Amino acid sequence: MCLFLYDDDPEPEERVPAGPLYVPARPGGESAVLRLFRTPLGERTAVGFTAPERLSATLGAAQTWIRLSESALRALAAPLGVTLLTVDPSLTAPPVATTPAAVTPVAGPGAGPLSRTA
Repeated sequence: MCLFLYDDDPEPEERVPAGPLYVPARPGGESAVLRLFRTPLGERTAVGFTAPERLSATLGAAQTWIRLSESALRALAAPLGVTLLTVDPSLTAPPVATTPAAVTPVAGPGAGPLSRTA
């Protein structure tokens, strides 16, 4: 831990501009549509990467992106109720399976068709 604070060191809770970001997007007709994500706790967040290589390493090489400033990304996400911005996330969930898994019925006491009684 550093015992000395320097004039150019920001406080941990202080917002520091992230600079130009590579933002995941998907095609939406004549324009691009911003992709939003969720944090591990389920809160919606806008995501930006500081380099296209970081975006590809996290989301795959096929992920399309647009380049935005932090303020532009926040301005696009704010009307959607998203105030959190995550820069350079490294952990992601595996992609969702394209085909649903087969559901096996469980037999046991009381198992059987549901019926409605009046």
